[in-house]
Amino acid sequence: MDPVGFIVVLIITWWVCFFCVLPIGVTSQYEQDGEVVEGTEEGAPKEPMLKKKAIWATAGAVVLTLIAHFAVVPWLAAQ
Repeated sequence: MDPVGFIVVLIITWWVCFFCVLPIGVTSQYEQDGEVVEGTEEGAPKEPMLKKKAIWATAGAVVLTLIAHFAVVPWLAAQ
């Protein structure tokens, strides 16, 4: 797999992983204390933890991209 292909696969897997971890551990404003910030939806998360989720998505994307890389490279070499 060439470097451009590796980066493309990494970006795609990062977004898939990010969307998978987004709902984990989210508590809405209404569920947490019943206080809703004026002008926001009551179902909006109180603390979305985006930095933490981005780190988890990055780790997952790197692992999945490496798995894809080591699965594709031997297959390409055999042809």
